[in-house]
Amino acid sequence: MIDLPPDLARLRTLRAWHAMCLRAVDAAIATAEQRAAEQKRGEEQRPPTPDWMVERGIGQGAPPIEVHVGGCHMAQNARAVAREQALQALVAGVRACIHCRPDTELGILE
Repeated sequence: MIDLPPDLARLRTLRAWHAMCLRAVDAAIATAEQRAAEQKRGEEQRPPTPDWMVERGIGQGAPPIEVHVGGCHMAQNARAVAREQALQALVAGVRACIHCRPDTELGILE
């Protein structure tokens, strides 16, 4: 059993302190639940990972510089393309990413 002070004033102080702590814990739980719900909604609403991506150089109208498998961590400034567009880019001489190897995935070897 917990040793509690015998007088009413200190017992009420302890009661108030514990109530304050409980409110803080409840608020932290509510915040964590809201954060988890927002994260779940974000994951559910995230568009699917494209199958293929073409990375473009820097600047307006820059030509394609590299083809990637969708979700490649090396892709920067890339846009989703159809399989046929990825194939055409590789055949036209656009470099295949050396990390995700879209040329191997598409059945083309450089």
